[in-house]
Amino acid sequence: MADLLKQGKTVRSIDIKPQDEWYQVHPDAENLQADLSLLDAAMSGTEGASEVFMLAADMGGMGFIENNKALCMLSVLTSTHMLQAAQAHGVERYFYSSSACVYAAGKQTDTAVTALVEADAYPAQPEDGYGWEKLFTERMCRHFLEDYGLTTRVARYHNVYGPEGTWTGGREKAPAAVCRKIAEASISGEHHIDIWGDGEQTRSFMYIDDCVQGSQMILAGESPEPVNLGSSELVSINQLVSIVEKIAGVSCERHYQLDAPQGVRGRNSDNTLINEIYGWEPSITLADGLAQTYAWVYDQVKRSQG
Repeated sequence: MADLLKQGKTVRSIDIKPQDEWYQVHPDAENLQADLSLLDAAMSGTEGASEVFMLAADMGGMGFIENNKALCMLSVLTSTHMLQAAQAHGVERYFYSSSACVYAAGKQTDTAVTALVEADAYPAQPEDGYGWEKLFTERMCRHFLEDYGLTTRVARYHNVYGPEGTWTGGREKAPAAVCRKIAEASISGEHHIDIWGDGEQTRSFMYIDDCVQGSQMILAGESPEPVNLGSSELVSINQLVSIVEKIAGVSCERHYQLDAPQGVRGRNSDNTLINEIYGWEPSITLADGLAQTYAWVYDQVKRSQG
């Protein structure tokens, strides 16, 4: 939203949460609280809009996704009603944030995973609950384009992180959770942390600034097919912890919780297609992005402790 405002665009921002729970409220935008799973709210929210960035979903980190499959599936109401509203109001371009969770689980069983190409979403075997809803909505976007002429663009996000995001409460993702745990250890002087799984599971993580740039690029582009939007810099969770420890200047004893939710064993983004179409891939390294994220999370932890 901040980037769109800098470009001089008129922006309407909508979230189901009360505004005092938003991480960012820009006074130059029209900021509304509404439940977009309701068709009337979706209709009101899209009225007069020329472009829609549909980012809304009931989701969180792996712990939330694995324990709230029905809630994740119910995001289909928001996804469907927003498409209907955009089509009814003649929206010119519609962006949908899908997820790497659409990819077949059978292709993500090894820590040394082969990076996922867009074709790996089929035959379908996505993450139960959340991944199925995302894959279904991708198809809805395709059919709204084919049947109604609504220009839809779909990006498959790979683990977006950065400041001004969820960092506690159970919905935070791995980078924010690790930053919070290291910050708490640093502040308390008790240098030990819990890690879900054995820490050898692998992922790639994309910094929010790259996500913002890539999303706008894809919306403005001419390719109707879903495309990966993520970093190809693969790391283990243990390596992620080590990077944050170095940033924080501490070393923590690691306690591994082998019965905690872990998701797939390995997942990475193949950026061949986005490079071929747009000549682009994320540019911010994990170390640089984590430095910014840790500094922000540290401040939140410190503030929360009075």
